[in-house]
Amino acid sequence: MKDFLSRSKNIRRKVLVVDDSEVNRRLLGVIVSRNYDVLYAANGREALDILQSQPGTISLVLLDLVMPVMDGYTFMEQFLGHAVQYGKAPVIVLTANKEAEVEALHRGAVDFIPKPYDFPEVILARIERSITLEEDSTIIRRNERDPLTMLYSRNFFMEYVRQHDLYNRDTPMDAAVLTLTRFHMIQDIYGRAFIRQVLKVISEEIKHFLPLEQGLACRGEFGTFLLYLQHRDDYSTICRNIARSVCEHTGNTRFNIHFGVYKNVSKSMDPEQRFEKAALLCNDHKNTYKTGCFYYNNDAHEKEMFNERLIMMLDDALRERQFHVYYQPKYQIQGETPVLHSAEALVRWMHPELGMISPGLFIPLFEENGLVLKLDRYVWTEAARQIRKWHDTFKKKIPVSVNVSRVDIYAPSLEKELLALLSANNLESGDLILEITESAYTADSNQIIETAKRLRSLGFRIEMDDFGTGYSSLNMLTSLPIDALKLDMSFIRKMLNSPRDLQLVRLILDIAKFLNIPAIAEGVEDEKQCQTLRQMGCELIQGYYFSKPVPPEDFENLIKKDIGMPL
Repeated sequence: MKDFLSRSKNIRRKVLVVDDSEVNRRLLGVIVSRNYDVLYAANGREALDILQSQPGTISLVLLDLVMPVMDGYTFMEQFLGHAVQYGKAPVIVLTANKEAEVEALHRGAVDFIPKPYDFPEVILARIERSITLEEDSTIIRRNERDPLTMLYSRNFFMEYVRQHDLYNRDTPMDAAVLTLTRFHMIQDIYGRAFIRQVLKVISEEIKHFLPLEQGLACRGEFGTFLLYLQHRDDYSTICRNIARSVCEHTGNTRFNIHFGVYKNVSKSMDPEQRFEKAALLCNDHKNTYKTGCFYYNNDAHEKEMFNERLIMMLDDALRERQFHVYYQPKYQIQGETPVLHSAEALVRWMHPELGMISPGLFIPLFEENGLVLKLDRYVWTEAARQIRKWHDTFKKKIPVSVNVSRVDIYAPSLEKELLALLSANNLESGDLILEITESAYTADSNQIIETAKRLRSLGFRIEMDDFGTGYSSLNMLTSLPIDALKLDMSFIRKMLNSPRDLQLVRLILDIAKFLNIPAIAEGVEDEKQCQTLRQMGCELIQGYYFSKPVPPEDFENLIKKDIGMPL
């Protein structure tokens, strides 16, 4: 921006001199033309015609007040009230009447130049100052608002929050973050034009209730809005009204809104931090696909502090090998006897003070802030070493699937790192299976698909994990580079008690057959589930029915049993 402004100083701007006296016009023209291109008009009517013929190109108007046909006051009334028709430019009045100077300023003039014109340098300085102030304010206006919604842009919003606090110290305020759930999926399915319509509908609803709440609002990123509102006990009605309005305007009833609220904010806290706390609630409930309000409280604060502690402990935990890689077997069940086929690597955190920390706590946290890159590489390294060790010990290769997160996909060195890992352990690309969740595909399909294609060209096999939870379209499935579908365990757990879930499992197995790839059912816990899946054509299963995730030494007993070796 600074470079642009410095370059713009070299542009010769246009100044319009409006005066019925030709002598005065020429005299001003001689002075002004040193630095500006000058146009002339003998009265307000001529001036409006010139402005209308080239709207927005004139940077300043020097205006006499007493003129025939149309005087200066009438000109200002017409010009300043119709910026679309005439463009926008500051007006400096030319007068020897002190009372007229005050009246002109009240009517919209930005400055005055007294007659006679004795000091050319003062005149030029006033012109330059007025033009600069107008151009600066124009830049501010353009950046102050989001052009789509006309709500504040984020930077201006945060500054206005600070100013609001200065003048309203005793007014209790709430920081709220509104998010449209499944934003990326909606955009991928319906397109950018549709999502823009949705964002405009939400912004209009916000503007509708905002004056009543006496607050501020801005548009954030990816279907997010930030609101700073006078404190109230409940936001559920506002939340439902916005969701209902979106559904009515789009004809789609699957839109849901999350409203995270940090009530009675501490004004000693930086505004960015207040909204981070409100956003935390939306992130915690991002897999809750229904409209709802969530409030920041002591539990949320304790969770946030715990999460910060986990983040700070990660590097030490990796260095001290507190993370242990467990392996859960996958069995081929279509033969007469189940056969050990492969395994999935699952990480466990054994902390010396906190004990076992659930993966459900730290994995989503590390995925959110990018630290999962470090953890995934630790797991990949351990898994590759273990594959090599089992092969050397039992002369049997057990392929192991490892998680590849969305964060990993964006790493430019991903393929190089995986190939180096194979080379270091003398493995083939088929020995390390890469699991990518279905939600990752639907969140950023183009990037994921291109990366997956490159990985497959190198010989890696790709499994789509948690299939059935990410809302993939059938059309999208036909273009995805995958080698196996992995059924989410929630379907398996409910299928024997729910005809609907049983039909969904059958449908997913049929999709796998159509794509000519195997289906893997995880979460299989008993004989009946196993036999039902076998009869429906499922090829591979994993779950407690065969084994829970176990340390490498316990997994060796499963290998021995499979190859008929004494335990």
